[in-house]
Amino acid sequence: MTSFFRKFAFTASAVYSSTQKAVVVTLTALLLSGCVANLALDELSSAPPAIPAKVLQEMANKGMSPEDPVLVRIFKQESELEIWKMNKAGRFALLKTYPMCRWSGKLGPKKKSGDRQAPEGFYHVSAGMLNPKSQYFVSFNLGYPNRLEAALGYSGEALMVHGACSSSGCYALTDQGVGEIYAIVAKALASGQERFQVQAYPFRMSAENIAAHAGDENMQFWRVLKDGYDSFVLTKQPPKVSACGARYRFNMEYDGGEPRDPLAACPPGRSMADATLQAQLADEQKKVDKAIADGGSPSVLAYLDGGMHSTFRAFLKKQGAGELAKRVSGIQYPVSRPEAALADPFEPLPRRPAQSQALRQN
Repeated sequence: MTSFFRKFAFTASAVYSSTQKAVVVTLTALLLSGCVANLALDELSSAPPAIPAKVLQEMANKGMSPEDPVLVRIFKQESELEIWKMNKAGRFALLKTYPMCRWSGKLGPKKKSGDRQAPEGFYHVSAGMLNPKSQYFVSFNLGYPNRLEAALGYSGEALMVHGACSSSGCYALTDQGVGEIYAIVAKALASGQERFQVQAYPFRMSAENIAAHAGDENMQFWRVLKDGYDSFVLTKQPPKVSACGARYRFNMEYDGGEPRDPLAACPPGRSMADATLQAQLADEQKKVDKAIADGGSPSVLAYLDGGMHSTFRAFLKKQGAGELAKRVSGIQYPVSRPEAALADPFEPLPRRPAQSQALRQN
């Protein structure tokens, strides 16, 4: 597969036709329309991934270095992946947001092999989980199922963040996008970070967004995820993740060390959060209760299979699945279920004007 990839990656990067020039014009129009700032559809290359000069400059502008620790957040409904890095102040700050080309399944956790679900939850990625020779250019394994998921009997393997625009339970970010992400996380791991945290969510976990899915069978699980989400938003530090009582627990110290059985009742312990943070977290849950009581209702009206960022969907609609595959994959790997990607099952969630910018940063 490696030699096959190299052969076609060279072919894809060697030709820049008039059709491709027209694609660039289309992309420019999309970018100027106010969509996510960068589709990262530069010319394809078979060279090993490297951090682009413009990203290195952005790190410098934000008080970060390539060696600093990283953290990844993934949002299904918005089809976006964020890279955060620790800055000079010792807090994590957003470096860049990447539009996802394809994810599969629906909102909710992955539970069994073959369900096409992309995972939701908290994962940790070490250097041994990076794959520089993936058939989808490069990739890293999320580590699904984690300890909690395995204890719950969830099944599946090789759930990845990778290139191209094809998903069967994975998160696909184009060869160009995943190459950039891979280079950033690989540098951090090679510079002393033992592993980085991945937080995978159904959507941005504001009270309004959760209330918009009131009645969903995953609501209890999502409210647990929100505890970890809020901890990171409020502290800009990765939450300490434990598992007991058949759920995630965040920022806890337990007598005798970490719980050994994720399904057993939690042993005696204490919160690592100070009183101020505990009060803030409790306030966030009250906001969810109020938003639901004020009339939250499910917002998903139609469903085929997974999602695609709106900028890629516009490209797919105008140029077709074949042209999109050429632009995002060195081996022109076909776009998975393009008709489903065009369906756009998610309506934009209403946001209060005063809160919209704050929600975007959280």
